[in-house]
Amino acid sequence: MMRRGVATNTVLKGLPVICLWIGVSIAVTVTSTGPQAIQVVRGTNAYMECTYTLDDTDTGDLDIEWSIVNPNPTKPDTMILSYNGGQVFKFGSSERQARFSFANSDPSKGNASIQIVDVHMSDSGTYDCKVKKTPGLDARKVTVSVLVPPTIPKCWIEGNQEQGTTVILHCKSSEGSPPLTYSWQMQTGGPLPSTAILDPNGGTLLIKNLSSSFVGSYVCVAQNSLGKQQCVLELHDFKPGSRAGMIAGAVIGSILLFLLLLLLIWLLLCCCNKRRYEKEVANEIREDAVAPVSQNNTPRGSIRSSIQSILGYRSHAMINYNKVQKNESFNSENRSGISQSGSRRSQHPPVYNQLKVTDNSNNYDVSRDLSKRSQQVPEYSLSRMGAVPVMTFAHSREGYAV
Repeated sequence: MMRRGVATNTVLKGLPVICLWIGVSIAVTVTSTGPQAIQVVRGTNAYMECTYTLDDTDTGDLDIEWSIVNPNPTKPDTMILSYNGGQVFKFGSSERQARFSFANSDPSKGNASIQIVDVHMSDSGTYDCKVKKTPGLDARKVTVSVLVPPTIPKCWIEGNQEQGTTVILHCKSSEGSPPLTYSWQMQTGGPLPSTAILDPNGGTLLIKNLSSSFVGSYVCVAQNSLGKQQCVLELHDFKPGSRAGMIAGAVIGSILLFLLLLLLIWLLLCCCNKRRYEKEVANEIREDAVAPVSQNNTPRGSIRSSIQSILGYRSHAMINYNKVQKNESFNSENRSGISQSGSRRSQHPPVYNQLKVTDNSNNYDVSRDLSKRSQQVPEYSLSRMGAVPVMTFAHSREGYAV
């Protein structure tokens, strides 16, 4: 009995202290009545309510803080927004600061609610709203759950799909808020094989003793409270060994296709090199090429060709070209040598000293010594006489054009 009395007295002695602390804390009162656990779909906006009232006994500066509660109680919370001294302060990354803001432009008016634009999965957590004005203090917590609809699942088959073997059909969505469930069904609407075992949480369908009756299209559906997505698989039953032949055929076909591609590349390179070579040969000056034999392969013809190339060999209406007079001629031995052998030539070719041009209109005669290159007929004189420059072959002593 004494122990009970002592315990009672201890509790009673503590009551006034507890009541006094509660009386101080309720000077600032958070009056929000909205839900303290909300669910938001990813990509939409979230609104967390935190309204309050002040008391006349609160004389200090108004201080409002929003933070994310750390699941580990030994670590500090993460501050995201605050209002102090009439200014708003934002914390965290620039991306977070752009998406978090006070719902009211002036939080001191009794509304400290905040909103989140374009909610991300990382925004899930518990948020704490604290309103302080010395000596008053009050707080409110809101838990946010970000929901994600299932993405299109990925389907694949585990096993070689041979008759009599066991295969496993897999289905998995990369994202999706729990609870996320999976179901399998035949695309034709028929029942699943009697030997099939379904795992609705893992999304697998195990089929034992594969036979031709199990062949067909299978549909997997991933579903949660926000929606559903599906994928389709085609199940086969290959005879033992036929699948290996198909694989070998595919490998051989790939190799042949690769070799064909290499052949085409090689032919293309050869064609390009051939065209380049032909172009280079066409533009190449070959010094060892034998020039065509000139029709003027006689001494008289060579002399005539040389004179014609000098004068342009274009007759003028008012000018007559006289024959060139020779100062010395071939001797009989040289002429006979030329007629007997084409390779034998005169050691001293004939020299033609003068060229005489007569103008019938004013009896104007021009004589030039051709043995001296410095005394050749100037171009302007030839032009006055009506000569026109012509490109001709140069000739060697043997009479060959070079």
